[in-house]
Amino acid sequence: MHLYYHPVSSNARRVTMAAHHLGIKLDLVEINLASAADRRRLEEVNPNSKIPVLLDEDFVLTESCAIMQYLADCTPGQTVYPDDPIARADVNRWMFWATQHFAPAIGVIVWENVWKKVVHGIDTDPVELARGQRDLARFATVLDAHLADRQWLCGDAVTLADYAMAAPMMYLERANVPLTQYQHIMAWFGRVQDLPAWRHTTAVF
Repeated sequence: MHLYYHPVSSNARRVTMAAHHLGIKLDLVEINLASAADRRRLEEVNPNSKIPVLLDEDFVLTESCAIMQYLADCTPGQTVYPDDPIARADVNRWMFWATQHFAPAIGVIVWENVWKKVVHGIDTDPVELARGQRDLARFATVLDAHLADRQWLCGDAVTLADYAMAAPMMYLERANVPLTQYQHIMAWFGRVQDLPAWRHTTAVF
């Protein structure tokens, strides 16, 4: 399998963490989104021009969580994506929550504090930054309460939901993401950081 990715993409990191956990070796194809040639190459397989993209022979799959689920379904005996319908629905719920609420709020902060200057040479917009911080506070409160009496997001062991949720936190320090006051989130994130899948996929900024 080939994966179009970039090491500083948290969406791509979701997939590489899942693949490492599952013992799947992916042929990583690094895409430089600042390169017109690479953009054209990416758009040939994903008209949305987004990474990651998985190529499994003639099958092309986009969207990070869908790729994670596919990799798990291709792995006999795996435990990160349960077969039980209720347990699987719970994992799906938190994966979707991560991509719809938690990650976008972090994304605003990362864009304003890190990439906006790099990509466009424009300084941080305090109004936009405040919007991201407000959204994150709202959702972090929900997540922190959920993690108050559990080690992992779903069940008693790590699942795809944990990898999906943790990936955007790779920017915690560099982008000054305001999460350190949430003790249950930070304790859970410490457990994720101890996992081989996290350590193996750490990006160098």
